[in-house]
This record gives sequence, structure tokens and C-alpha cells, in this order.
Amino acid sequence: MPVVDNNKVPHFAIPGINHQTVADARQGLKTMEVWKQTIVAGGSTPVHRHACEEVIVILKGSGKVTIEGVETRFGPNSTLVLPHDAVHQIINTGADDMELIAALGMAPVRVRTGDGAELPLPWQVQ
Repeated sequence: MPVVDNNKVPHFAIPGINHQTVADARQGLKTMEVWKQTIVAGGSTPVHRHACEEVIVILKGSGKVTIEGVETRFGPNSTLVLPHDAVHQIINTGADDMELIAALGMAPVRVRTGDGAELPLPWQVQ
């Protein structure tokens, strides 16, 4: 399916985050997934890692990203480039919701905590 109507893609909630997987195996992808997320003001991703590279385009909002202990602030229209298996966290430090698109170089994406424990994702539970 070459065109996805994002209004019809299911939403999943984890604390502080609204998630949609807008492209994955359902569209025939074998080596990547694309996620659309909104992080509420003051919200954050969990500290986590995955065995793939990730590129995140910040469409709206501002915050900070910590990658392997190094903190960097960013604003809207920024691109975050995360190396393979890097422990990281994104925090929305702004007063408004943050909107982002993430492209991840594996399918399905397997997420682990910073210490390596598997972190189940509600949108992947069958």
C-alpha cells in the first residue's frame, strides 16, 4: 500500500506519549518502521535502546535528548540522529506538545531498557 491515511492508523498510549506506527510490515517494509508520536508537555520516552539506527524529525515542540549520558537541547525543525544501540531518552521541556516522526532501521523494532531488559511495546502485542 503506497499511501497511508494516518487518520486511520491506530493510536496507542504509553505514559505521556501518543504513538502511531505509520509504516511497517503491513505496508511491506522488511527492514524499517516509521513512527509518529506526540509527547505531552513535561513527558518523556523511557530510557531505552534498540539495535538499530534511528532518525527523529521534530516537527513541533522543544526538549532535550540524552544519548549515552550526553544531553543536548533542541527545538522544532530539528533532526535527532541516534546511533545503533545507543541508550537514549527524549524529554519534552516545552509548554506545548511535541510532535515527531521517527524512522527506525529494523522491523519489528525491539526496544530494551538501558540495562538491556526487554521493553514490550503495546502496539506490538498480538
